Amino acid sequence: MLAATIRRFAADATRLRSSRSFAGCQKAATTVEFALVATPFIALLVAIVQTFIVFFAQRVLDEVTEEASRYIMTGQAQTASMTQSGFDNYLCTSSHTATLVSALFTCSNIIINVQNYSSFASANTTTPSLTYNANGTVSNTWSYSAGNAGDIVVVQVMYQWPVVLGPLSFNLGNLANGDRLLISTAVFRNEPY
Repeated sequence: MLAATIRRFAADATRLRSSRSFAGCQKAATTVEFALVATPFIALLVAIVQTFIVFFAQRVLDEVTEEASRYIMTGQAQTASMTQSGFDNYLCTSSHTATLVSALFTCSNIIINVQNYSSFASANTTTPSLTYNANGTVSNTWSYSAGNAGDIVVVQVMYQWPVVLGPLSFNLGNLANGDRLLISTAVFRNEPY
């Protein structure tokens, strides 16, 4: 039995030595074809999943901003003498969407900028440019001015979403550090309260 197996291996090795038989060999064709197709397929799957997660996080941030803005618009934040840290705490723990916020975001990394204006025409809704300190953390000074009844208020909630560089150079980052800045802006007139 052992002698027959050795003879068969020797015969296969002799046949594979000739270039004609090597080119005609089909034993690993399926494996090679799968390897050629699997790499771009897996890269596409990773890109799709990463895009889905970023868009989902942006949608949650939009929802949170809308709900937190309502707290200012109705005057509840002003009558409670809420500060910027209090508003940040409300956004992360007291809002109806707090469970989603704590599941997706690190609350200490959420950036909130609230400004009030006298008219819609003078309201500034442009994305602020971020400045970083030596440690790589954002060093901007943000304002919190919820205004009075009838004032125009711009609420901007921002978050630096960490993005993993995907295969085939797929990158959703829009910041210098490779992260993606998610920003949600709400512009409204405060109700009379």
